[in-house]
Amino acid sequence: MTLKIVVSGTDTGIGKTVFAAGLTALLDGLYWKPVQAGLGDETDSETVARLSGLPASRILPEAWRLTTPASPHLAAALDGVVIDPDALVLPQTDRPLVVEGAGGLLVPLTRATLFIDVFACWGAPVVLCARTALGTINHTLLSIEALRRRAIPILGVVFIGDEREDTQRMIAELARVRVLGCLPRLNPLTPEALRSAMRDSFDATLFDEVLS
Repeated sequence: MTLKIVVSGTDTGIGKTVFAAGLTALLDGLYWKPVQAGLGDETDSETVARLSGLPASRILPEAWRLTTPASPHLAAALDGVVIDPDALVLPQTDRPLVVEGAGGLLVPLTRATLFIDVFACWGAPVVLCARTALGTINHTLLSIEALRRRAIPILGVVFIGDEREDTQRMIAELARVRVLGCLPRLNPLTPEALRSAMRDSFDATLFDEVLS
């Protein structure tokens, strides 16, 4: 059985793409962004390729590439594209696969389907990325509740930002969820700095436990 992990977040812009890049490198795996909305700047796949240091063959092509940086349902409409959620099937790979969603869990993929609905169909465990800033307890607990209502397995929570011991402990205790680690904001953000931070902050075996 090949390891497959979905990386999602409590919100947009929290750093889950950076974490996904670090995790893909840590697991020596492959990365897949099923739907990319926004092509004006560096795409998430391009960011992961740059930061992970992995060969291009480890970055799987997106199923949909949409021009506008917006919710996929709107970006697709602006491009005149129809997204078929049933066509989003997890690729079969011989290496660990890291899949990154778009924004938060309840981002609309279409006008009838949320990303979390697709995750529920996949059944792969989710790593939930959360800020350490004010408001994260509420956002994280709501996200965990949404995952559990749909019986989606939760591998654990990853915090991104400055360590907030009490906040992280509260989430772990209230949600009865495992905290996998905390990735600090890196300045400068380089492949070398990310690799070092991932080694220092995370135990790769915690992610492999999903196989057991």
